[in-house]
Amino acid sequence: MNSKCSTSAFAARQNSSKYNKKQSKKNKINPKKMSRGIQAYINASQSGSTKRAYASDLRHFLAQGGSVPCTPKCLARYLANCASDGLAVATLERRVSAIHRAHVDQHHPSPAHADVVRQVLQGIRRTFGTKQRQAKPFLKNDLLDALEAVKTNCMPLRAARDRALLLVGFASAMRRSELVGVRLEHLAFTSNGLEIELPFSKTDQDRHGRTVFIPHAYGSHCPVKALSHWLKMAEIRTGHVFRAVNRHDGVANRGLTAQSVALIVKAAVMRTGEDAKNFSGHSLRAGYCTSAAEQGLQSWQIRAQTGHVSDETLAKYIRPLARQKIRSLMSALCPGK
Repeated sequence: MNSKCSTSAFAARQNSSKYNKKQSKKNKINPKKMSRGIQAYINASQSGSTKRAYASDLRHFLAQGGSVPCTPKCLARYLANCASDGLAVATLERRVSAIHRAHVDQHHPSPAHADVVRQVLQGIRRTFGTKQRQAKPFLKNDLLDALEAVKTNCMPLRAARDRALLLVGFASAMRRSELVGVRLEHLAFTSNGLEIELPFSKTDQDRHGRTVFIPHAYGSHCPVKALSHWLKMAEIRTGHVFRAVNRHDGVANRGLTAQSVALIVKAAVMRTGEDAKNFSGHSLRAGYCTSAAEQGLQSWQIRAQTGHVSDETLAKYIRPLARQKIRSLMSALCPGK
């Protein structure tokens, strides 16, 4: 009896041991797979535009004789040379971030936090200042002139695309990256206008999403009608809304890049006979903010459209033209004068 019990107990332990080994092997995480998974999430922690900017900055650093790893003195010398060549402080600060990231990714000590690098950057800020170049706002009259020039000088499909992009870009106040990222499935045409879903943006990297609304406008310059006309002419039924148009007026399958918006804006301005030097892809967004402020909209109303997270950031987009129209307090104190 005892012998049978011992045999049964031994067999049970053996089976249990085999089962545990199988479960252990089954639950064991492959280090390679784990590394790939971690790396994928690390890669997703930065936007595509940030990665491209960092890669470009690092290429420039290496082309100028830099290396990874490098010494703090080497980095300080590079920054001083770039500042002498006229690079903006904001650009230099981003390049320091890119070089720092390259060192961290390759497990090298970063020179970015060394005293000599900090001191050189501080000296550059004091010498050249930190004011950033601002794009000229694309105001209502600029927009109307550009729309007329595009209609007159461009082939039908390109004219329809450019008119839709300029009108929607101004009325929505979207960033360049948001504008070119719009897909047909993001659009919802309503009786009151157009809703555009933005799954993510520069200030919404966690993808909470937001919706931009464009109301109908009277006359021939309605953004909603212009967009509908472009979609119908280009026979776009899915995918990117704004696409490349070739010199034969053919529509490509690929969407536009953010840089394309700047080129379209500049080309439209040049067709009016004006100097396009100070206009850029930001001009449409700045034009909306400035025009909205001139019309008396409150900052929270403007931010609801633009997606700015603070009044301080929004204020940078409202150009001096709008501020110059604020009445003097002396007028209120001396109403008869």
